[in-house]
Amino acid sequence: MKGTRLSVGFIPLIDAAPLIVAQEMGFASEEGIFLDLKSAPSWSSLRDMLAFGRVDAAHMLSPVPVATALGLGGGGAKFAAVSVLSMNGNVIGVSNDLAQRLRDVGHGFGFNDAAAAGQDLIKAAKGRLRIGVPFPFSMHAELLYYWLSALGLPAPQSVDIRTVPPPLMADAIEAGEIDAFCVGEPWGSKAVESGGGELLLPGSAIWSSAPEKVLAVRADWAEQETALMGRLIRAVWRAARWLGNPDSPMLASELLSRPEYLDLPSEMLERALTGNMVISASGETRPVEGFVEFFHGAATFPWRSQAEWIGAQLAARTGLDRAVARGQAQSVFRSDLYRQALAQTSADLPGASSKIEGGLTAPEAVASAAGQLILGRNQFFDGRVFDPSEE
Repeated sequence: MKGTRLSVGFIPLIDAAPLIVAQEMGFASEEGIFLDLKSAPSWSSLRDMLAFGRVDAAHMLSPVPVATALGLGGGGAKFAAVSVLSMNGNVIGVSNDLAQRLRDVGHGFGFNDAAAAGQDLIKAAKGRLRIGVPFPFSMHAELLYYWLSALGLPAPQSVDIRTVPPPLMADAIEAGEIDAFCVGEPWGSKAVESGGGELLLPGSAIWSSAPEKVLAVRADWAEQETALMGRLIRAVWRAARWLGNPDSPMLASELLSRPEYLDLPSEMLERALTGNMVISASGETRPVEGFVEFFHGAATFPWRSQAEWIGAQLAARTGLDRAVARGQAQSVFRSDLYRQALAQTSADLPGASSKIEGGLTAPEAVASAAGQLILGRNQFFDGRVFDPSEE
């Protein structure tokens, strides 16, 4: 293959799509690079692959580079998040037994009301809930902690959080090892298809604009290989733009379904890409606007305020100094490198690199290079906001 070869690690998930599409649809070759995509079995192994130079870049949980900067989760190289790969895309699911208990307390599985779903989940629980998440430092965990704590169940103190690799989540719920899970698609849908559980809520119902995965590189590599990294950022940005086209889900799901990528039926993968979710084995469906977003509303921009929110949450849970953690966190999301990479493209870049998180009840135009940028709704389910200008 022609082009500079870059090894890029990923976990088999819908939100690895920008990397897969960049390679398969020729956006990487347009930048003179070839993406050697390497599937990893777990987030810990992928983190270590990047830290020890076995891959040049990685599809990464957004809290991992922040946690590493804060000295959490083991040592190793520091990471830089140079682009956001996806917003949202997670589901919360429950076992069949817990689903029945939820119905017994009157829950209607509307799939859109985080407060009602959480309150009913707490009522239906028998003892301490065992909840599976793919990694301790993940948006899955942060959304769960935020959601349950806001509803009066202090988390993680009052729940049993268990780490389960995404492809094994359906097996874990079916085997009775966990009562519930928060996982990225398509592995929630796999649990439904296998008959092991039902879907309770999309992650977007908790935070409508959560940065789910980032394009991560080692911090030293980002400084040493700026030109090469820029080519990678541009290729992935063009792939994200293609994914934002309403005509793309069918072809994208076929690409992702290949054995070397997700190795699942394209029909199952298309659910997340279109937001038409099947929530139970009986075939109940729920439409979810913005279930996963790859491009629109500056979805790929690495907002420093997103990193600060993650840093503040991690600090509160681990006892770190909140102000120090926020400062360390925001330096990890490299909006400067992202701007540099896309400066000569048609990308309409926001005028600021930080914003109030949770403050938009509807799409809103913001200052940008071309004056045409509209950010999507950005709300936490409980109405709180995070203002990075406040201590």
